[in-house]
Amino acid sequence: MDETEVRALALGLPETREQPHFAMTSFRVRGSIFATMPPERDQIHVFVPEENVHEAVSEQPEACEELWWGQKLDGVKVTLAEADPGLMNELLVAAWRQKAPKKMVADWQSSRQDTTA
Repeated sequence: MDETEVRALALGLPETREQPHFAMTSFRVRGSIFATMPPERDQIHVFVPEENVHEAVSEQPEACEELWWGQKLDGVKVTLAEADPGLMNELLVAAWRQKAPKKMVADWQSSRQDTTA
């Protein structure tokens, strides 16, 4: 994967905006950051629950590593060149769902079920 593909996945989620965050770019839903990309654009930091971190690291250790903020396991750091598109999408969706308003998530899930039925 590359930054263009990751950007398309992130911005494809409802009400997602890309905004600067210090030296990085960030992906936000209603102002809440769910992922950041360092200036080199070769990695993305995705803020997912701990169980998602462990799954990603065990499924794709060559692409994923734990992301720590001090003493807190805060997400997963993904090396884009090694990332599987399916896993990248799962991580971004999990991070977005954690930050998006519950009604927005429910409406989005409902609309996706309508299109797959």
